[in-house]
Amino acid sequence: MVLALDIFSTAAVLFIVTSGLMVIFGVMKIVNFAHGALLTSGAYASLVVTQLKLNPWVGLPLAIVVGTVVGMLVEQVIVRPLYKRPLDAILATWGLGIVIGQLIVMVFGREVQFVQTPLKGAVALAGTEYSAYRLLLIPIALVLCALMSALLAGTRFGIKTRAVIMNEDLARGLGIHSGRIRFITFSLGAALGALAGALITPLSSVDPDMGLPWLVSAFMLVMVSGHSMLSLLVTCLVFGACQVLISTYVSPVLGGLAIAVLAALTLRIRPKGFAHG
Repeated sequence: MVLALDIFSTAAVLFIVTSGLMVIFGVMKIVNFAHGALLTSGAYASLVVTQLKLNPWVGLPLAIVVGTVVGMLVEQVIVRPLYKRPLDAILATWGLGIVIGQLIVMVFGREVQFVQTPLKGAVALAGTEYSAYRLLLIPIALVLCALMSALLAGTRFGIKTRAVIMNEDLARGLGIHSGRIRFITFSLGAALGALAGALITPLSSVDPDMGLPWLVSAFMLVMVSGHSMLSLLVTCLVFGACQVLISTYVSPVLGGLAIAVLAALTLRIRPKGFAHG
């Protein structure tokens, strides 16, 4: 039972961390290497809430606000001029991630810190005790998947977004303001990244480099799953299960490498991942 809950909660964490990167990559075809730094900024928003001794739940809306504001600035100043130059965009967002990391160090220092958990204690399930907060992340991931799928598939914004994904020149010819779609999408992806940082922080510590390992896993999962939220959720479940099983029965070190290795093998067999067919 504990193993099953570990698998589901690990998949939930992976999905929460990756959804923001998926939104940006799926629509804009830009690999946002600042995603790890956005995740870290959300974590530090939670830390500020803990330091001010406010209700820990306040950290979530604060992280969304921080992520949205940073996303809007980054899209306007850095990413917008580089849409036609994806390689330059990768380098620019990578550099931006380093800059954000250094700013965090200047303000908060390098030491590892901890935030207050919004939901304490354990829940008894089938005779086993399990962290209530880890369990809560499972419905949060499912709701997030449903909301993002509904937004991208069932709204006017979603239809316009898909038009921009498929053929931007044609979409522009039909009167769709692709620049605005990109601006909203990038801001949304950044907000999701910061929210993910605030959500995962109670499970670990907060430090200026915490986003980097998550960035690698998120990037691999996005490359494999194509641009569907449901496909991303399934990929997170399969890869998360492999990670938990390998960590439990073989070695935690190998478990940490499981996602990268599985993603590389999958892309070797299916270069386009699960995006087609």
